[in-house]
Amino acid sequence: MSDRPAGEPAARRVRPDVQRNLDALLTAAAEVFASDGVDAPVRRITAKAGVGAGTLYRHFPQRSDLITAVLRHGLDSCVEAAPALSEQYEPVEALTRWLQHLAQFVAGKRGLKTALHSGDAAYESLPGYFEERFVPVVTRLLDVAAASGDIRSDIPPYDLLHAVKDLVAPDDPGYTQRMIALLVDGLRYRSAETGSVTNGEGD
Repeated sequence: MSDRPAGEPAARRVRPDVQRNLDALLTAAAEVFASDGVDAPVRRITAKAGVGAGTLYRHFPQRSDLITAVLRHGLDSCVEAAPALSEQYEPVEALTRWLQHLAQFVAGKRGLKTALHSGDAAYESLPGYFEERFVPVVTRLLDVAAASGDIRSDIPPYDLLHAVKDLVAPDDPGYTQRMIALLVDGLRYRSAETGSVTNGEGD
């Protein structure tokens, strides 16, 4: 996990027990925010995490600190899934599965929309952080899949990220998965079409 307690220097090591508490808090907060919104009582988060309120406030003095950390934690987990998927699956399958991870992350942000659109300066850096982390990952996945000849090579990574965001139905993950499958099929279609034209010109 890349998130650190508010104000902690980057080089400082976090003890294993502290790290476990942080992980538990972020996981619990993400679940509570998704179900009850960002204004849910702190006691609901600490009870689910199995820690005291003092532990939460020591790491996240402001609610905005916790919300920001939840978003970064979810994003980082999504990004970190990409290398393992690339090692385990063929390029297009790895891309598809990673887009499904991305969709889960987007769906989980549902409870955070109120805060993110509040105009609070605490969240101003998040869009840039999302782009900085996500664009290189999807670029690599697209490049490898395109190099295999299985998908078209002219899709801008940023466009694909936005397409997935627009396809997500938070209350219907099955629908979201089907739409992602159709999206990837669309990438395959142009690849097959281009190949047939090229072959035809060479006859």
